[in-house]
Amino acid sequence: MNELGLICGLVIVSVAMIVYSLWPKGDEEEEAVLRRMKGQKASDDDVGPRKTSRTSAATDFVRKVAPFAVRPVMPKSDEEMSNLRVRLSNAGFRHESVVTFFLASKTLLGVGLGALALFFTWSSGHETQRIFGISACLAGVGFMLPNIWLWLATKERSQKIRDGLPDSLDLMVISVEAGLGLDAALQRVGDEMAAVHPELAEEFTITTLETQMSVPRAESLEHMATRTGVSQIKSLVAIVTQAERFGTSVAKALRNQADTMRTKRRQAAEERAQKTAVKLMIPLVVFIFPAMGVVLAGPAALQMIRTLSTTPGLQ
Repeated sequence: MNELGLICGLVIVSVAMIVYSLWPKGDEEEEAVLRRMKGQKASDDDVGPRKTSRTSAATDFVRKVAPFAVRPVMPKSDEEMSNLRVRLSNAGFRHESVVTFFLASKTLLGVGLGALALFFTWSSGHETQRIFGISACLAGVGFMLPNIWLWLATKERSQKIRDGLPDSLDLMVISVEAGLGLDAALQRVGDEMAAVHPELAEEFTITTLETQMSVPRAESLEHMATRTGVSQIKSLVAIVTQAERFGTSVAKALRNQADTMRTKRRQAAEERAQKTAVKLMIPLVVFIFPAMGVVLAGPAALQMIRTLSTTPGLQ
């Protein structure tokens, strides 16, 4: 049991270190996003010292080992590589080397946890079959941990984008009805929503920048839908594209879409509220009801035991 607890502790520490190293840094990441959204480019003098101070020996080691660790898990086709880039983009990671680090983390975690399990189980004197079984199991867990982390990060970012979309659409409707074009409205929404919904504001700003670089508007909107991976964004892009193609009012289409999304958000909140009673049953049954039983039935049980112990005919 001691060896198993030590292995579990090592797994938890390893997962925490990987998540901490891959998770975006709060203030510096927000400053970088705001700087990109404003079209500013940080100088090497400003960025260099921060990157140097944050770089550790472990990060340097991963960078050196990453090209070799990627080879066993490299996608077999360009389509699989493209799908992986889209999944990472849905989580908000669009750097060129993010695919390499992600794939390398799968190999390093799998090999590292497998080696740790092999070492501790071997030193504890377990049977050979059990040694290789535990090592293979932890190696598989380490190999799958980056996928779980990516799924959680994607889910969190998608929820933030989904929550900020109705408010952003309201502001976009006001901007379009006030006389702004769709590109200017997207840029205005990106600027205004940067402090409240930075993820969605960044996507709007990137779309505006692509349009300014002579990318067709429909194509830039499709890119935004692909980057986010949110169904509501895909519906918005389809509605805006059809409205422009058939010459209908974009403002009216945006207003109808905003009303629909607001209704869905209210329905989702009501659904979560109704599920609360069902979810509370588990802690009630496991924790609260036994405590209430002890409080209510405990004195009566003690009194009954004392009565039965002092009755002459029952001794």
